[in-house]
Amino acid sequence: MPTLYPTIEPYARHRFRVSDIHEVYVEESGNKDGVPVVFFHGGPGGGTDPMHRRFFDPAIYRIVLFDQRGCGQSTPHAELRENTTWDLVSDAEKIRVHLGIERWHVFGGSWGSTLSLAYAVTHPQRVRSLTLRGIFLIRRDEIQFFYQEGTSWVFPDFFDEYVKPIPVAERADLVTAFYKRLTSGEAAVEAEAARAWSVWEGSTSKLFIDEGLIARTAGDAFARQLARIECHYFVNNGFFAYDGWLLDAARSTLQEIPTTIVQGRYDLVCPMKSAWDLKKALPKAKLVVVADAGHSAGETGIIDALVTATDGFARL
Repeated sequence: MPTLYPTIEPYARHRFRVSDIHEVYVEESGNKDGVPVVFFHGGPGGGTDPMHRRFFDPAIYRIVLFDQRGCGQSTPHAELRENTTWDLVSDAEKIRVHLGIERWHVFGGSWGSTLSLAYAVTHPQRVRSLTLRGIFLIRRDEIQFFYQEGTSWVFPDFFDEYVKPIPVAERADLVTAFYKRLTSGEAAVEAEAARAWSVWEGSTSKLFIDEGLIARTAGDAFARQLARIECHYFVNNGFFAYDGWLLDAARSTLQEIPTTIVQGRYDLVCPMKSAWDLKKALPKAKLVVVADAGHSAGETGIIDALVTATDGFARL
């Protein structure tokens, strides 16, 4: 069964000024003359990790990773101004042009699947293939299921910790209540809310609870970027025209792009219904359901399916 490729280091690192406010970090690894692939990380606000280079055969692929606005090594940290889906789509296109890439493979999981689809429907002629994991379409029902009621029925103990910063009177709309605190301008209030929000995601992302992942999501810098940026996107409905817009756009635009969808059966962050809906919208896409996995890209079955997909697309 496929596993992650060996650890590698970038052969090039760049910093691009993409607006008056934002500068983004970009790196290239693998084969500098190879088949280009761009990696869209999760969140929004999750940032890249060295592991992300390892989904691709470094002898074949020219691997492009970048930290989206406000997170990772991009600056300013956790900045919400000029930070929308369409800003990120524009950034990716600027990176492609700057690096002299004509067409590339597109890979993204969770929010990265959202951004991959948004990029592909905007620039379909630039996309060789789509490898998507843990499908997230930023529909209201998806956000409600994870952040309000749904996942809470499976993880009630972690949910009680998640809602602690929010007074009972405000718990009917948790996303709005968190956004109020995450943008309050009060450092202690923001930090408490960010940690609760981020740890909730870290606690529920794997089929089996991973204390190391929980500890990482509890870190101050990571929690701040993830919670502020995610909540900002959610209160703005992903900056899409209407609820369900992305699925409609994919259906009308992406039928001929080779696509593999990888979904953990027991994903309670981005439940399988969204992957199922996307598969129905794109009947030519390949859907791989991993029977013993949750949401995380770090689970064994998910890794196997993703590497199998990228190995296959390397020939396109």
